[in-house]
Amino acid sequence: MSRILKKSNKLHKGNKIQEILMITPMTIGFLMFSVYPIIWVLRWSFFKYNGYSEPVFIGLSNFVRAFTRDPAYWGSLKNTFLIAGLKMLMEIPLSLLLAVLLNNRIKGSSFFRVVFFLPSVFSIAVVGLIFSILFSAYNGIINAALRESGFISRNISWFSDKGHAMFVIILVSLWTTFGLNMIYFLMGLQNIPKSLYECSSIDGANEIQQFFHITVPMVAPILQLVLMMSVLGTMKMTDLILVLTNGAPGGSTEVVMTYIFKYFFSYGESSSKEVQFGYASAMAVITAIILGIVTLIYLKVSKKMQSIDE
Repeated sequence: MSRILKKSNKLHKGNKIQEILMITPMTIGFLMFSVYPIIWVLRWSFFKYNGYSEPVFIGLSNFVRAFTRDPAYWGSLKNTFLIAGLKMLMEIPLSLLLAVLLNNRIKGSSFFRVVFFLPSVFSIAVVGLIFSILFSAYNGIINAALRESGFISRNISWFSDKGHAMFVIILVSLWTTFGLNMIYFLMGLQNIPKSLYECSSIDGANEIQQFFHITVPMVAPILQLVLMMSVLGTMKMTDLILVLTNGAPGGSTEVVMTYIFKYFFSYGESSSKEVQFGYASAMAVITAIILGIVTLIYLKVSKKMQSIDE
């Protein structure tokens, strides 16, 4: 009996060691690439520091500057929410509609699933470069196609006007993400029992009534996830803006992450200024707090999506 207990204890200890070894790489990665950067940003937000000179502790001055003397930061934050809102209004209905159509096993549905999902795989930087060429004011294919179709009489300078530039940004961002959201909705739709639709058909419900009374409530948890990912993804949008417009014209299409990025690396319009790690860190902290508040509000508002019965 004692031998059996000893063997059992050894196996238990061996399993514990194995579990620790398995989670150690992930724990180290989390500490190095998540916890440490957060602590680093929090620390330097209270300093005036450019990366090479002696850091100077200035307390809350960076935060005061962001709230009182930097309207460009709040303008970039406004652009971020504007892009997120307009994009969601188009992306969510489009993704759900395509998922419903493909879930009905139409001819060639497998082909269309791959085609719609492919943009999600491409590099955002490459996509931004391609679309900047397509929408070029001089030799862009989009202007040529619109001119040949008779919709315009002269080329549109897409990136010299804020309205046109924002339209291109939302279009490209939508093109790169709607396919992934469609896959999420498709997985949710495939888990809906077919018996629900059969029973509703017997009761006289048409396809539109089935969509609003069965499909939408049943995919509500997926909808909550997709909405959250869409908001967070848009809030963190950086490389697409840098490649596509770089904030042009005159910084009017700047989003909050590109604005902070340029102070971290003295990039773009702020390249003539010195790197400002302290001020960039303070803006990053403010943005994180705002994003956290938005997330909490969203979770509160969308709480009913967590339960189909509600």
